[in-house]
Amino acid sequence: MNGDFPRIMTLLRKERGLSQKQAAMELGVSQALLSHYEKGIRECGLDFVLRIADYYHVSCDYLLGRSADRNGATLSLDDAAFQEGTEEEGDQNKANALIALNKKLVADSTNIIFELLNQVDNKGLTTEVSSFLMVSIYKMLRAVYSANPKNPQVMFSITPELYTNISSALQMMIEANTQALAAGKQADHFDGVDALSVPQLTPDILSRKYPDLAPALYNLIRETEEKMKKLI
Repeated sequence: MNGDFPRIMTLLRKERGLSQKQAAMELGVSQALLSHYEKGIRECGLDFVLRIADYYHVSCDYLLGRSADRNGATLSLDDAAFQEGTEEEGDQNKANALIALNKKLVADSTNIIFELLNQVDNKGLTTEVSSFLMVSIYKMLRAVYSANPKNPQVMFSITPELYTNISSALQMMIEANTQALAAGKQADHFDGVDALSVPQLTPDILSRKYPDLAPALYNLIRETEEKMKKLI
């Protein structure tokens, strides 16, 4: 059993406000055994994985960390309409499908962020989050644009030698402002967020409110965290 199973199983129990004793009784195991499962001390059998999935109304793939979506939904190149052809056409189709897939991950996830910002209705938070995303796009555009050294830099006023560090510093400042505002504090002349205006969110709520967008968000989270884990 992988390391995600104990963590996810424990989070699901706590999310439902269940004590370990109550969950164990309803699952038909001893509290001691459930404790060992949740701590990763002992591995359970497939039958218990299926029982847990039914009990918490999630997929086995979600329990095992194979899908960030509770129903087990994932996005793949097939979702981007990849079609087979000649070897050359297949490579091009695959490249196009990869672009379409990543575009969907970013676009759908961004749409959810702005939907949430609309609900929070805080000018400062909307400004800072938008600025952070704009700087990210700016940095990646310059990287792609400058991949060909013959491309003129006339549309940029900051030199190539300076923009990388300056834009990264700007992002760090924006992120600090965003965190302060989210904590209800003033930042950059903006009032902090009123906690009462922030909607209650869980994966289930996000899936219900944004059924067409949430799978992309979950996949983006999973892919990003997998890359982050490699740095730990």
